[in-house]
Amino acid sequence: MTIDWHVLVTGFGTGVAVSILYFVGLALSVRLALRLARPVSVLLPSAALRIGLLLSAGWLVTEGGTLGWAFAGYALAFFLVRFIATLVARLPRPKEAGCN
Repeated sequence: MTIDWHVLVTGFGTGVAVSILYFVGLALSVRLALRLARPVSVLLPSAALRIGLLLSAGWLVTEGGTLGWAFAGYALAFFLVRFIATLVARLPRPKEAGCN
């Protein structure tokens, strides 16, 4: 079995970029939803858009699922970015000015 490094790196690079967009969108939509009386009005469309973007980019970079190494790089990138996003989300936040 030979590794197609170009395809793997392309999948990984695309996966990093799309995954960052995915988790930034998630963070923004959750922050906005927490301020609303009906958070589902933000969370559902946001989830549909983010999932659609993630799947569409994955489909394109793997050429319809036929490039296994691109899929491996894409999936690895998603889980790596997810791990980093989870670590960042768990960091303690400084208290906002004026809140005691």
